[in-house]
Amino acid sequence: MAVKTAIIGLGIMGRRMLEHMRQHEGYSVTAMWDPSPDGCAAARALAPETPLAASAEEAMAGADLVYLACPPVPRMAYALAAAKAGKAVFLEKPLGVDLTASEELVAKLAQSGVPAAVNFTQAAGAALHNVSAAAASGAMGEMVGVDMVVTYAAWPRAWQQAADWLRFRDEGGMTREVISHFLFFTQRILGPLTVTWARPSYPADPALCETALLARLENAAGVPVSILATVGGAQPDRQEVTLKGSKASHRVANFSDESVSTGAAFEAVAAPSGEPRAVALRAQLDQLLHCIAGQPHRLATPQEALEVQRLVEDMLRGRT
Repeated sequence: MAVKTAIIGLGIMGRRMLEHMRQHEGYSVTAMWDPSPDGCAAARALAPETPLAASAEEAMAGADLVYLACPPVPRMAYALAAAKAGKAVFLEKPLGVDLTASEELVAKLAQSGVPAAVNFTQAAGAALHNVSAAAASGAMGEMVGVDMVVTYAAWPRAWQQAADWLRFRDEGGMTREVISHFLFFTQRILGPLTVTWARPSYPADPALCETALLARLENAAGVPVSILATVGGAQPDRQEVTLKGSKASHRVANFSDESVSTGAAFEAVAAPSGEPRAVALRAQLDQLLHCIAGQPHRLATPQEALEVQRLVEDMLRGRT
């Protein structure tokens, strides 16, 4: 039977998941809710057959799975309420912005025993699978470093403008929203990372999020991870992570476009057929069914998301 799902948060991510869950035979969206009338109207236009609940609690009541696409701060209360009621939980990232609160969240989710995962979109993708296999087999040789480059003309990007909270320092910013994905990806390959140096740049208005980040991290073996992230200038978006080996290096751009170099120019790796975002979300939802069933899965665990959050918040504070 399809998993009865409630969606809390109907911004761009909530509506995107709503669209793809409607196309997946494993899910039935039974209710949705958002405090924003605009978000509700947009979701209603997308899925007129799905009931709009009067509250988050009402939406969750009849569900077996609760997908939380709301901003980080209110997400914890909804996640714990769902877990207390015995419902599986699928959370957007970042896990949170307050480490103490997120530690409590992860501990209580574990104590509840409910299936829980965090939506780092590369977790179930072909690129992470390919790079993991190449690193484990020795095909990449010795791992010598990772480079992350993220540059945007503006933040939030045009398609994110409705999510106004993304431009504020309290919960938003490209480090939490984008670089976190690459940190998760890298830790799956290199193991736990620590921040050795970080310099964020902020605008004059103290309420606004970072406009640049330079940072260096290392794993236990001292393999360096270098981050360059900037906002501004007439340019297309650039978001890529390059995992460098002594024999071969793998680059992943735009979350799923994989290419390989053995010293010459990077050459594209054949990707699964279909629109990349749709393919990635389908893979995530397939793996989520395994998670809900208590089977092994490739999704990010809450603990992994917490470790990413530690790195992100450490870098945003700055470290010399």
